Amino acid sequence: MPDVIMPRLSDTMEEGELSRWMKQVGDEIHKGDVLAEIETDKATMDLEAFDNGILEQLLVVAGALVPIGAPVARIGDGSNIVEGATTPAAPVADAAAPAAPAAAVTAAATPAVVAPASATPAPAAPAAPVSTGELRTSPLARKIGREHGIDLHTIAGTGPQGRITRTDVDTAIVAQEAAASASTAPVGPVAAPAPALAAVSADSVSVPVSRIRAVTARRLTESQAVPHFFLTSVVDVARLVAFRAEVNESLAALGTKVSLNDLFVRASAVALRAHPEVNASWGDGVILRHNHVNVGVAVATDDGLLVPVVADADQKSLAAIATETRALAGLARTGGLSLAQMSGGTFTISNLGMFGIDSFTAVLNPPEAGILAIGAASDVPAVRDGVLVSVPTVKITLTVDHRVLDGAVAAAFLRDLTQLLEEPLRIVL
Repeated sequence: MPDVIMPRLSDTMEEGELSRWMKQVGDEIHKGDVLAEIETDKATMDLEAFDNGILEQLLVVAGALVPIGAPVARIGDGSNIVEGATTPAAPVADAAAPAAPAAAVTAAATPAVVAPASATPAPAAPAAPVSTGELRTSPLARKIGREHGIDLHTIAGTGPQGRITRTDVDTAIVAQEAAASASTAPVGPVAAPAPALAAVSADSVSVPVSRIRAVTARRLTESQAVPHFFLTSVVDVARLVAFRAEVNESLAALGTKVSLNDLFVRASAVALRAHPEVNASWGDGVILRHNHVNVGVAVATDDGLLVPVVADADQKSLAAIATETRALAGLARTGGLSLAQMSGGTFTISNLGMFGIDSFTAVLNPPEAGILAIGAASDVPAVRDGVLVSVPTVKITLTVDHRVLDGAVAAAFLRDLTQLLEEPLRIVL
C-alpha cells in the first residue's frame, strides 16, 4: 500500500506540523479514520486514512514540520510493523550553509533571544552563531528568513533534532524589530549594564507564539501597508431589537435564536449585493469584484483570531445564518474548522459590543476591501414628536481599502447599510 503523505491543505501551504498522532503502531485502520492532527498556518485539521489495513510505522514524531508530499506513516497488512517514530530527513540545506554532520546542530528548549540595544553605544562583538553546520529548516522558514534579513545560523531551532521552524523565524523577526526600535529610542540617562538576556525580564514570562498568532500578526502587519480610511455611522436599533424579538418568537419551536450579530451579517450581505463595488478586493493591478457574497465573522479563540466564512450570506435566511454562525464559532474555538470554512471571504464583520466597547476601528483582513466594526448598544436622548425619549443606538465603523473604493462609494454603502438596519424588514425581502 502507498505511504500516507503530508497533504496540501491550501494553495499557500508548503509544510505542515504533525501536532498529534491519533493512532498507534499496530492499530487497525479503516478508510476515513483520523490518523493525526495537522497544524497549518490557518487551522488545525484532521489527516484521514484512505486505505484499510494495519498501521505499521510512524515515520515522523509529533511536533515535526513535514514538507508537502513527504511520507508520515505506513499502512500495510501488519507483516512489517516497526515500533517507534522517526523524523523524516531534513530538507536540503541552504546553498550558503557549509555541509556538516547532523550532530553539529544544536537543539534548544527556547528560541534565541536578542537583547535590546543599550542607551549608549558599545563596542561591537562578533555574533556567536548557534550552529555552523547543516541548517535543519524548512523551505518556508528559509524563505521568510531571507525576506526579513534573518541569519538562520543565529537561531536555535526548537523542532525535532534542532530543526528551525517557521515559529522560530517569526520569534527572531519580532526580536530583531524590538532591537531596532530600542536602538532608535531617545537617548536618556546612562543605565547600568543589562544582563545578557535582558530581552526577557526576570519578572516576565515568555509565552510561545502559536502558529495562528504568528500568522495573524504577520498578515495584519502587512495590512497596515494598505492605504485605508474609516467611516462611522450611528444606527438607531430600536426597530432592529424589536424585530429580533419577533423573529425569535417565531423560531422558538425550531430551537433557533437569532442574535443581533446575525442581523448585521444578513444586512451587510444585502447591502453588499446592492453595492458590488464594495464586495471586492485589490488584485495584481486590477480590482476583483466577486460574484459571491461571503461574509467572514471574526471569532476570538485561545490561540488567536479566526475568521470563519458564511458563504453566500445574501442567499440565506436569518435562521440559516444563525445556525451556521453558531456552528462555525464552536468549531473555531475547538480547532475544528476546515480550510473551506475559512476561505473565500469577501467582507468581514468584527463585533466587540459584548465587551461594552462603544466603537473601534478594525484592521482590514487582506485581500478584502472592507471590514465592519460593531460597538455596543447604548441609550442616547432624542426628541421624537416633540417628546424627549431614550433611543438605543449602535456605532458601526467601516474600514476601507482606498485602492479599491473612494470615499463617496464607501459612504453610500454605509448609508444604505444603516437604513437597512433601521428598517429591518427590508433585510428579509
